[in-house]
Amino acid sequence: MKGGHDLGGKPGMGKVNLEAENQEPVFHADWERRVFAMNIASGMLGRWNIDESRHARERQEPADYLKHSYYENWLEGLEKLLLEKGLLEARELQASRPLAESVLPAGLRVPNSEQARKLLRAPGSSLMQAEKTPLYAIGDSVRVKENHSAGHTRVPGYAQGATGIIVDALGCHIYPDKNAHGEHIGEQLYTVRFSAAQLWGPNAENDEVLIDLWEPYLSPADKHQELK
Repeated sequence: MKGGHDLGGKPGMGKVNLEAENQEPVFHADWERRVFAMNIASGMLGRWNIDESRHARERQEPADYLKHSYYENWLEGLEKLLLEKGLLEARELQASRPLAESVLPAGLRVPNSEQARKLLRAPGSSLMQAEKTPLYAIGDSVRVKENHSAGHTRVPGYAQGATGIIVDALGCHIYPDKNAHGEHIGEQLYTVRFSAAQLWGPNAENDEVLIDLWEPYLSPADKHQELK
């Protein structure tokens, strides 16, 4: 999905003003802290996964996404999920507080404080059992497919159509494009090396870029025209 959220290498946006990590506060205001906490707490209800959460933030009007701050976009995505999953009604959201007649949906998993601590500390992994043989190996030349769908994707727009070399095979991992829509399947994941010139032209300042890309994003570079 190409939208306002996909800013990597996009012209006209100006340079990134880097802020030293040891000087940047975790939160710039108390409301950001609360939005972060609400996202974490709501995620523990088990009604959506991290890719659904990302896609909810992406599904804004591009102009709104660009206008909003980081945590305003988080809040926009959370409100969308709470409404879509039936955890809030629009009138409750507009009221900005629980209504007297509000009731929790049946079967909702609400962890207590001890369970919440365990969930926060539990290790997580996206690795899955592979069901098919990898199509590519280290050293293969691949081209990133163009993606014009409205769904979620982890392919940065600036890499689409570019050619690179696979430098690592990372195994089978949850495929975010499907996971964002409720399909829990795995696909092979590779680290692909691109020359900066391939991505941004001859005036690029760095030498190369490494991007982790799932197998469905790729096609053999020498067969691209045939597959297209």
